[in-house]
Amino acid sequence: MGNRPEWYLTQVLMWIGNHAKFLDDKIQPILDKAGSSVNAGLEFSRALVMLILEKLAADIPCLLYDDALFCHLVDEVLLFERELYSVHGYLSSFPSCMHILSEESCFQRWLTVEKKFALQKMDSMLSSEAAWVSQYKDITDVDEMKVPDCAETFMTLLLVITDRYKNLPTASRKLQFLGLQKELVDDFRIRLTQVMKEETRASLGFRYCAILNAVNYIATVLADWADNVFFLQLQQAELEVCAESNTVSKLQLGQLASMESSVFDEMINLLERLKHDMLTRQVDHVFREVKDAAKLYKKERWLSLPSQAEQAVMSLSSTACPMLLTLRDRLLQLEQQLCHSLFKIFWQMLAEKVDLYIYQEIIMENHFNEGGAAQLQFDMSRNLFPLFSHYCKRPENYFKHIKEACVILNLNVGSALLLKDVLQSASENEPTLNPNQPSATAALNELGVYKLAQKDVEILLNLRASWPNTGK
Repeated sequence: MGNRPEWYLTQVLMWIGNHAKFLDDKIQPILDKAGSSVNAGLEFSRALVMLILEKLAADIPCLLYDDALFCHLVDEVLLFERELYSVHGYLSSFPSCMHILSEESCFQRWLTVEKKFALQKMDSMLSSEAAWVSQYKDITDVDEMKVPDCAETFMTLLLVITDRYKNLPTASRKLQFLGLQKELVDDFRIRLTQVMKEETRASLGFRYCAILNAVNYIATVLADWADNVFFLQLQQAELEVCAESNTVSKLQLGQLASMESSVFDEMINLLERLKHDMLTRQVDHVFREVKDAAKLYKKERWLSLPSQAEQAVMSLSSTACPMLLTLRDRLLQLEQQLCHSLFKIFWQMLAEKVDLYIYQEIIMENHFNEGGAAQLQFDMSRNLFPLFSHYCKRPENYFKHIKEACVILNLNVGSALLLKDVLQSASENEPTLNPNQPSATAALNELGVYKLAQKDVEILLNLRASWPNTGK
């Protein structure tokens, strides 16, 4: 019978169920009458469980080295325990099968077998045909995180492991299982990194994006779990163990105690670093394409463009089209392939790089007549910024260098001369000569310039070609 534990476990549950009414109706009143506090049903259950413990103690040594049979026994015992507590109201203070599973030789075997089977499942989930496809790809509202199948299956595996060990009687045993879960997360992260390295040449490709979504999902779920009562209790237990053994610094102890950190922090930090590296690689790839596409725009004849008055209607610079098309296509592609939170980080990182590039490499490297300045402003505010308007209400706020440079280049001549004077006297440190004159910062703020430094504004003013001859 050792290889069929379900037989005797089911038999005991049937006896408990079948005798419940008789014990409640016939035996309990006699005990109550005698003034006894004994609960007949529970005592009956306890006696039968003691039989089970004896049987398990005899069977387990014979099954320890047969992985399949041992695993089957553990599964059956866990099912038995669940029904015993949930259906028959067994008390946690009574003897339980979990005590037998917690005994050293049995427990170490259980951990080993659990790890072995988990690693096998990880192998099969990563090599499956659908590993990188989301199960919910056709159901938009469910597929918010665009989670590939392998990541979802892996987190389900971890959840099942938690469910299997959560009723162990001691915190130290639970912590050993938590250690196993951390090992598995680490192993899965390393496997994801290996697959990612094979895909680095195609960092905008479907699989690379799926790996990135997987990394993000696992980090997000672990952060959620860290707030779960069960894991908070384990954190407390870990704190006590660490305090006794002096294995961690006072700082780490303090962080654990104040709940600033969680039991999954190391895992989450490594996943976040991987996520950041992968996103950076994608942003760099797209940014290189944008720079290549902007070569002609960089050489635009900014000094000799017709003024607005000379044009019936303003239109986009033809040299800007390749750059803007590249941006548009890549944004659309990655919006479809990355989950919402990742795409948000992606476009904001990209916008920051494009803002600085156009400011430093195009605006600061050229001179502008009135027509050139107006054309630049039109290209930026009516064509570049709106590309990002799907993702935020005020895209110009992500291009502050460009936006403010356009303000300075497009000031009418009178305002520009006035600003030049204010900045000049501020830099010559003459605030006392004219107390009515506003400070440089106030003057710039009034124009809507907050980001650019005073010296940069002075350079920009000197990039304007059309100054009247004032005799200065």
